[in-house]
Amino acid sequence: MRRTGFHRRQSGGGSGFKGMIVKLSVAAVVLLICTLSLFFSSTGTSSNLQSNYRSEIRLEELWSNADSGGWRPSSAPRTHWPPPPNESNGYLRVRCNGGLNQQRSAISNAVLAARIMNATLVLPELDANSFWHDDSGFHGIYDVEHFIKTLRYDVKIVESIPENQKNGKKKKIKPFQLRPPRDAPISWYTTDALKKMKEHGAIYLTPFSHRLAEEIDNPEYQRLRCRVNYHALRFKPHIMKLSQSIVEKLRAQGPFMSIHLRFEMDMLSFAGCFDIFTPEEQQILKKYREENFAPKRLVYDERRAIGKCPLTPEEVGLILRALGFDNSTRIYLAAGELFGGDRFMMPFRSLFPRLENHSSVENSEELAENTRGLAGSAVDYMVCLLSDIFMPTYDGPSNFANNLLGHRLYYGFRTTIRPDRKSLAPIFIDRENGRTAGFEEAIRKVMLKTNFGEPHKRVSPESFYTNSWPECFCQTSTQNPADKCPPNDILNIMNDELQKTETDANSTIS
Repeated sequence: MRRTGFHRRQSGGGSGFKGMIVKLSVAAVVLLICTLSLFFSSTGTSSNLQSNYRSEIRLEELWSNADSGGWRPSSAPRTHWPPPPNESNGYLRVRCNGGLNQQRSAISNAVLAARIMNATLVLPELDANSFWHDDSGFHGIYDVEHFIKTLRYDVKIVESIPENQKNGKKKKIKPFQLRPPRDAPISWYTTDALKKMKEHGAIYLTPFSHRLAEEIDNPEYQRLRCRVNYHALRFKPHIMKLSQSIVEKLRAQGPFMSIHLRFEMDMLSFAGCFDIFTPEEQQILKKYREENFAPKRLVYDERRAIGKCPLTPEEVGLILRALGFDNSTRIYLAAGELFGGDRFMMPFRSLFPRLENHSSVENSEELAENTRGLAGSAVDYMVCLLSDIFMPTYDGPSNFANNLLGHRLYYGFRTTIRPDRKSLAPIFIDRENGRTAGFEEAIRKVMLKTNFGEPHKRVSPESFYTNSWPECFCQTSTQNPADKCPPNDILNIMNDELQKTETDANSTIS
């Protein structure tokens, strides 16, 4: 029937045939224009950006920083960014719950919230009832003077709410306590929260983890988060000194890799990955889960198949071997007490015997004194930040690795190895069932499709704190104004504006 129809149209005259040719020609031209347009737009938006996938993995490249594609870190403002006004709307107090990295994100969010509300930020409180049971607080972990000084162009910060002078009497302002919605939009802070602040003079937001949306359509707000996280939040000098000492001792014997081995009781309980443990160990994990997490039906085989279980130490070793690392590789382990003990570590140690942690590298009284609670996590954080390669075994939200991956990206596109647990799971399951042919090649194929620390597009569920590209990066040579690096004297310009504001305020008072 189609052939008959075609001949019938053809017999209608040459003009019909010519018309069809013209239409096809026009369509071809339109298609060519669209193709060229898409090509140039894609190359324009990702100028100098490395392609998504590698064709092969070379170890010598992994030991160096990833290709930056012409980008460099920059969180300085690129549009008009006035200093905080002399008159604020009140005081903002927050309690940052969770572990070290959850708290870092919360502190960054608190500074941004204060800027949005034109509030004076009270030095953030760190949760003393976290996993570490650490009550050292902000003063015990971070350099407070540096924090306040670095952010002086962005927000006003005080260490405590001052007393209010009223009718000749001094009275402490009592903050109104609020529980912010999870991932609250900016509008919540400029309406609900601001209203209570103006009514009471101060508000207290608790808990304050994930209480401000990460994806905000304002690059300057996102850059402020980077200024907090990567510039203002500096650990106290003794933590920095100890971390540097460990790094120097490790690097004295050549480059080294750091691994965050997330195989601890809390993570395994949260993930519901019980079946590889003894009945007694399973009871411990299940009890911990019941006491700390909401009830949920969890089936190990299902969880593992979708990549929800942390990699075992042996699986980590097998991935590294498949990538070409040998038993001379020096590895620093950042981890708490591994659940299940030596029987899980022995296969890993047999593959990579040169395993270290902060105690084995720097065995001193100073180390024991300065690595308790959050301080120990801070030392691990710095050593992992400065290592030549970093590998997380479970990089979920709020995890130790979440912030570190972002910091290493900002710190010069330092190499990371991020296993795709979901894609790797069937390969490991096949191996356990005796199907070992092509095992290492299958591992490499999966790993070729992962990111090794180069700039890449942020796609949900990847966190802004894991990947702040492109907001917190710039290019010196680019045709896109949004990506152009700010002038080198930007801090001088901001300082002049701040001094002018202070001078105007003093003139008004006098």
